[in-house]
This record gives sequence, C-alpha cells and structure tokens, in this order.
Amino acid sequence: MDLTTIKDPAFLKKLSINELEQLSAEIRHFLISVTSRTGGHIGPNLGVVELTVALHKVFNSPYDKFLWDVGHQSYVHKILTGRTSQFETLKKYKGLSGFPKRNESEHDVWETGHSSTSLSAAMGMVIARDLKKTNEYIIPIIGDGAITGGMALEALNHIGHEQKDMIVILNDNEMSIAPNVGALHNILGKLRTAGKYNWVKDELEYILRKIPAVGGKLADAAERIKDSLKYLLVSGVFFEELGFTYLGPVDGHNYDDLIENLQYAKKTKGPVIVHVITKKGKGYNPAESDRIGTWHGPGPYKIDSGDFIKPESSPPAWSKVISETVRKMARTDSRIVAITPAMTVGSKLEGFGEEFPDRLFDVGIAEQHAVTMAAGLATQGMKPYLAIYSTFLQRGYDQVVHDVCRQNLNVFFGIDRSGLVGADGETHQGVFDIAFMRHIPNLVIMMPKDENEGQHMVNTAIQYDGGPIALRYPRGNGSGVLMDSELKSIPIGTWEVLQEGTDFAILTFGTTIPMALNAANRLSSEGITVKVVNARFIKPLDNKMLRELLDLEMPILTIEEAVLQGGFGSAVLEFAHDHGYHHARIDRMGIPDQFIEHGNVDELLDEIGLTEDAAVSKIQSIHNNIKQKRA
Repeated sequence: MDLTTIKDPAFLKKLSINELEQLSAEIRHFLISVTSRTGGHIGPNLGVVELTVALHKVFNSPYDKFLWDVGHQSYVHKILTGRTSQFETLKKYKGLSGFPKRNESEHDVWETGHSSTSLSAAMGMVIARDLKKTNEYIIPIIGDGAITGGMALEALNHIGHEQKDMIVILNDNEMSIAPNVGALHNILGKLRTAGKYNWVKDELEYILRKIPAVGGKLADAAERIKDSLKYLLVSGVFFEELGFTYLGPVDGHNYDDLIENLQYAKKTKGPVIVHVITKKGKGYNPAESDRIGTWHGPGPYKIDSGDFIKPESSPPAWSKVISETVRKMARTDSRIVAITPAMTVGSKLEGFGEEFPDRLFDVGIAEQHAVTMAAGLATQGMKPYLAIYSTFLQRGYDQVVHDVCRQNLNVFFGIDRSGLVGADGETHQGVFDIAFMRHIPNLVIMMPKDENEGQHMVNTAIQYDGGPIALRYPRGNGSGVLMDSELKSIPIGTWEVLQEGTDFAILTFGTTIPMALNAANRLSSEGITVKVVNARFIKPLDNKMLRELLDLEMPILTIEEAVLQGGFGSAVLEFAHDHGYHHARIDRMGIPDQFIEHGNVDELLDEIGLTEDAAVSKIQSIHNNIKQKRA
C-alpha cells in the first residue's frame, strides 16, 4: 500500500495476518530507503515494526496511550499515525523530529530523548485515569537497556506496590545503543530461554482447582505446588516478585504470538509485563548483524553495501582525540580508570577497553551510579575518567554536587557533546552544563580551542590533584590541526590571547573561537581593533587578565555556545560587579532562554543570532555608541 495514504491506525483493525506481514515488509523497505538518505535510528525501528503494528491493531491510540521510552524507536508509530510524507525532513531544521513530539501529533502523548522515564510517566497517567474514572489503557514501551536505569527500577517498585492496571511492553533486543550489561540483563537472558511459563502455570492452576478440597492441608499443598512452579520454570522470577503478571517471552516478529499476548494482557488485572523478544535491525542484514551499536543511529548510508557515506578524509572525532589521549596516559599511569554509562562506542572508548579491559567499566544506563562510583575510586587514590554526554550528566547532578565536589575528589569528567548537537534536538543539546556546574565549589571547568589543546587539557586534568575537573568538548570532528608529540600541562585558570586589539575584547572558548576571529578580522578593516581571548578556563576565570581588560575600560563581548543564564558571560559580569567595576561595558552572546529544537547546527545558530554577522553588528553598534558619548 502507499504509506503516505495512512492518516491514522484505525485501518489496521480490518487487516488479516498476511496483510499485516505485507505491511511490515513495506514499512521496512520505506525505512531503509529514507534513512539511507537522511540518517536516523534505523536499527531500533527495524526491530519494532511488528510490535508497533500489533500495538496499534489491538489498542486504540490516542485514547489508549503509548509511551515510547527514549523514543528513538517511534518511526513506525509515526508512519502509522499519518506522518510518512514528512520523513524526508527527518531530524532536519523545522522537519520531523526523531523522537515523539506532542506538538506533532495527538498520538505522541509523552516526549522522550533520555531513557528510563516512561514507567514513571505512565504511573502518573494511570493515577490520573483512575481519579477521573476513565478506562483507557496506559502502555509504556521500554527496552531491556532502559529498564536497568535507576529511575525505571524505582517506578517498577512503585507500580508493583500500587497494583494499578498497566501494561508494560518490555522490548528485549539484548542491546540499547551498545550491548547491555548488568545483573538484570542476565535475568532477562534466563527469561528468554525459559519458554512460555505463564500459560503452563495457568493450566496447572486449573488442574489444582479440580482437586477435591478434602481439608485445608491439601489446598495449602496445592498452592505451594503452584507457587513453586514459578521457580521450576523460570530461574528468578524478578517481575512476578515485584507484583507484575509476567507474559512471555513473546516472539516480537510473529503477529499471532503478539496479538494473542496483547489481548491476554488487556484482560489481566493489575500491572502486566509483556516480555517481547525482537531483533534490532530486523530485515536489513548490516543492521541485524551489528553487535556493537554501529547501526543504532547512523548517518546516511549505501543500501546495497551498508557503507556509511562520509567524507573520504576528515580530522579525528573529538571523542576519539580525548579517549585516545586518556588511553595513552593510562600506559604510564596505573591510577587511570575509565567509566561510561552505556556509551562505550559513542565516547570512543573501545580502544581503551581493548588495551585495559580491567580498567574500563560500562555501568549501563546509570549516570548517578557512574558519578558516585567515580567518587569512590577517587577516595582510594585512583584517577577516574568519566566519559559522559553533557545532556546525560544532567541526570547525575546531585552526585556531582554531593559526592564529588563536596568531598573535593579527583574525578575527571569528560563532558562529550557539549554545545549544540543538531539533529537529535532539545533533549540532546549540551547547552546547560556550564550553568549547572559553574556555581559548584571546588570544580574546575575548561574547554579547548582545538584538538591539540584538547590533548593538553587531558594531561592537565590527569595531573591535577586539586579536586574535580571537567573538560567540555563538542560533537563531531576536530579542525585538523597539527598535534604536539609531547603532552604538557596548562596552568589552571589561565587564558590565551589569540589576537591583539585595543578597541574591544571578545572573550570566548571552544567552538565559537573561529567566529570571534573572523568577526575581529572583518572589524579591523573598519579601523576597530579587537582583542580575541581564548577563555579556555570557564572556572576559575583568569582574574589577572580580566582585571587588566577592565582597568583599561575596554568594552567586552562574551560569546558562548551555552545558555546565557548562569553561564560564562554571567561569571564575567559577576566578577566586574564584585570587584567594583560598576561602569564596565560587558555584553553577552549565547543560547537564549529557550529549548533549541533539531536541525543543522549552523541553521540553529543563525536562528538564535549566535553568528559572526551578529557579533560584528553588536560590536559596531557598541563602538559607535561609545564614540558618540565621548564626542
């Protein structure tokens, strides 16, 4: 069928199993075709085609509510809810989001991007349903990686206690972004091989009820036999002990199996777990055979070969530069231990793990645990390096404050994807970390201008024993600068003058340095000389250089690819105020007070006015204003 003709999922009610299978093939063909051009989360979506179709056939969205945990597996849901024609704009500026968006469709009832939130949100919706006395089904769909997150486990505990009606779909493909780890993952592995225990249990219960009730002893014995069966058939009945009815394992690519179990779940009172086994990348061999997460969310690719479409030669990725420098230093420093919350591949730590398998710890989707574990290591004289995306570090904020900084422990935070990340949008933009970390005592924050300075900052962080230190670095590749063969340390809290000038000063760091230099060069042709400073230490500030600029009454413009509220520019304003420079002219450019949606980074920067043209215009205006006042 023409997928663009789909307006809502109601048509599925009339389709036979054969027709559903044909539809699945068409959806897979479409997904492979479109993501080969746009990029996107192809692996997760190919794995949930039948599951998504079956859910929409059995339930009635949007009255019944689907909550897609993480949300990167919602493409099939978007197709079935009338958004096929928008897929050429997937993850592009003003285009279709790669995640559920409430303003896109009434069928998107919960917005996600971070993992492990769906169960808590579903519990809130269930409570609201029961208070309002309505009867819709609430169906969170969570992966076997996300369900290991602490927040999901907290929610499971509460849901099991409350015993309210809810149907949890556990989509088990044995992977999240990379192969999953942990004891709960091992429990799921046992369940996968256990066979359909619930049906057998029900049959035995029926037989036991037929036993003549000759006295209480026989009835008690029958109940003990029934309860013991759980442990005979399934090693460790984790979900049943939490208070859930467990259905499964269910073949996630078999419509008969899926529909039968979903219908059974609808009739079951209390919370239900439907354990569905799927194959990530199902139907496309390169994605199916991927065991390390390469096909989780690739860019454009060639369908026939599965080769990714990339420039023939490009500078190394920032993640690679930082992780390989840590690896290099680990060869001579046995204190160094690397930690990642399920992002070994994304943070380019595979090489470290191959060389030092006993010094790399992937703790799963458990950012809070990762931070506090690093703190524990530091108390014992180790030098833990925690590689974590900026947007995911938000989830370990209390641990950064309470466990690391309060105790002034030598933890090295490698904050990956700092700044705008583009296509993944609001949930992944790394623009808040300066604001939520700058005010914490004892913490040093730095960001390099290029990958050469980046490797020296790694060395600085490892050699620093004065407490916690954070190195921010962006998504994507470096600029291709020459790399020094010898590592050096950069004095903490020192800035670097990149270009001299006497009329104006730009203080900036990281990705916005090229913008500042270009703006300064343009202004020089107008007779305005601009000093450009690489303010590589965001905390502590270079007090000496800042005093010199303020003593000269030089107007200052701060530029940062981060939120303005509480950011680097705010720190400069605070310094001026606190040290009596009440008449200093300080202006700021950065991310305004809004969430930044998905799109190409240059398009996003243009939209919010964080551009070279904007910097030139602002300095021209301020300079002319000052001249007029002096005239």
